[in-house]
Amino acid sequence: MIHSTAIIDPSAELASDVKVGPYTIINAGVSIDSGTTVESHVVISGPTRIGKDNHIYPYASVGCDPQDKKYSSEETALEIGDGNVIREYCTISRGTSQDVGVTRIGNDNWIMAYVHIAHDCQVGDHTIFANAASLAGHVIVEDYVIFGGFTNVHQFCRIGAHCFTGMSSVISKDVPPYMMITGHPAHPHGLNTEGLKRRGFSTDAIQKIKRAYKLLYKSDMKLEDAKNEISSMVVGCPELEVMCSFLDQSTRGILR
Repeated sequence: MIHSTAIIDPSAELASDVKVGPYTIINAGVSIDSGTTVESHVVISGPTRIGKDNHIYPYASVGCDPQDKKYSSEETALEIGDGNVIREYCTISRGTSQDVGVTRIGNDNWIMAYVHIAHDCQVGDHTIFANAASLAGHVIVEDYVIFGGFTNVHQFCRIGAHCFTGMSSVISKDVPPYMMITGHPAHPHGLNTEGLKRRGFSTDAIQKIKRAYKLLYKSDMKLEDAKNEISSMVVGCPELEVMCSFLDQSTRGILR
């Protein structure tokens, strides 16, 4: 299960069936749960906790120090859930003491080659990062987000559930749930309707989300007025509750 050329710190905790390829380095403070495969030439530093059934491909750098000049060797962490695919040359940093101190990756995410996930990011479940997408520090990504290749997200932004970004998008504000965006700087280009249909959203829910989108982006309403109008539509539509909650929590202002 563990190649003879792999270097594993004696204090690292690996389940008995974890596979580790040639020339991989696993440092102190790392724990890896059952069913996970770590291919050749990977570096994993700790404190890092990796769950079950993950697959980490060659030359990934996981759990190394954050790229933050304020970082001065405080003990911070990285947590990765279950069922994630992390492809070649990905870099995923630990957190910083200036934030929650932990970078988190949820479950069943597909993270393609050259992706960078910076310190203190919080990534949900079932996301897709196409090649070379990058998150700056402190970014929150909700469930089922799809990032087109070379998408860049500014620090402290929040990306709502079920969003889809076109390739090379540059995002500097919060993106409400269900949106399709693209451009440099990014602009809204409608709803991710096809994605919602694939995930079982009802026709009625999609129609209500479309009405909310028109209030935000096709009317002359001020943001607060649009938020109030959307709030009045929430009864019987939990999908709009998600949008209202997101709008209330936005700190950078939404992409508009």
